[in-house]
Amino acid sequence: MQPANRIASLKPYFFAQLNQRIAGLKEKGVDVIRLDIGSPDLPPADFIIQAMTRRAAQADAHGYTVYGGTPAYRRACATYYQNRFGVLLDYETQVVGLLGSKEGLFTLSQVLLDPGDVVLVPDPGYSTYTASAQIAGAQVVAMPLLEKHGFLPDLAAIPESVARRARLMWLNYPNNPTGAVASLEFFQQAVDFARRYDLIVAHDAPYVDVCFDGYQAPSILQVPGAIEVAVEFNSLSKAYNMAGWRLGMAVGNAEVVRYLKTYKSQVDTSHFDPILVGGATALTGDQGWIRERNTTYQERRDAVIAGLRAMGFEPNVPKAALYVWTRIPDGWNDLEFCERLLRDTGVSTTPGSIYGQYGQGYFRISICTPLRHIQEAMSRLIDWTQGMM
Repeated sequence: MQPANRIASLKPYFFAQLNQRIAGLKEKGVDVIRLDIGSPDLPPADFIIQAMTRRAAQADAHGYTVYGGTPAYRRACATYYQNRFGVLLDYETQVVGLLGSKEGLFTLSQVLLDPGDVVLVPDPGYSTYTASAQIAGAQVVAMPLLEKHGFLPDLAAIPESVARRARLMWLNYPNNPTGAVASLEFFQQAVDFARRYDLIVAHDAPYVDVCFDGYQAPSILQVPGAIEVAVEFNSLSKAYNMAGWRLGMAVGNAEVVRYLKTYKSQVDTSHFDPILVGGATALTGDQGWIRERNTTYQERRDAVIAGLRAMGFEPNVPKAALYVWTRIPDGWNDLEFCERLLRDTGVSTTPGSIYGQYGQGYFRISICTPLRHIQEAMSRLIDWTQGMM
């Protein structure tokens, strides 16, 4: 049996393969410390879990729920956007609930792109932007994210002929994998670009509530008129430590939201209602615990930065997100470098090239691991580099 042409060339997800490699090492007795995947290791606040379990104990909680999320969940999403960003949304027409934001990212390409359409994708960038476009038959054009530009795309460098054919442009700030951030002034440029070339800007924003050093990440929808050309994806996975709950949202342009709802009505039947209740509670409840959680992440970030500097590296110090992005030593291939680290030290990191051509020569360290494990990992890496260089 042969697969459909649209998926025949797809490669397995990197972290699925890495999981198998690490499982094999653990079977051999290797003490592996995972600094690769961005899966939060801390739980949600107790009041969120309690709201979910109370609803699960009710007899009427176990049937099908509304496509695209219950009205209560979508209202909570709108309330969050008003409280957090000062953005007013109509929960009925400008909000749709998602089975995690990754599902929405994939679906957007299916509802907007036809074969041959151009989609502008950041490089390095999250692989779903490219994979979803390829499945839709679209042409992917990379927007290089260069260190000298603060890992922001140079919109003025996009050729006119490409811009006029583009239907969709992806942005992602705070950024995975680089940890870079974007200002409202940059988002204004992106909105202006979208108006000029009649395309949709899709902003993937799962890290807006994982911020350090007093920084607060903006939403692209804070730009006046952005809702006419933009849709933003958000997730409770990173913001509220609810990755396994698979809760997200797409908000913004009402027409795009309607397309997403229609597509989803043919694909899924929404969530278990108690999970939606827990999500609504997270979005509208006390946010103070988020600041405390971010202090924990900041301590971990600082430990990684200190370790990398002790190794002689010059890492970028992120203001947000869950990653530290840094160059590898000259003369190394990033895939080989990370494989050697794993083999020699038992520390698993992520090679930059899995995020695209312009990720070559970098590697990513996740801070989703307890501080004591991060300190142990950095100690191993310092000893390793001293022996190698």
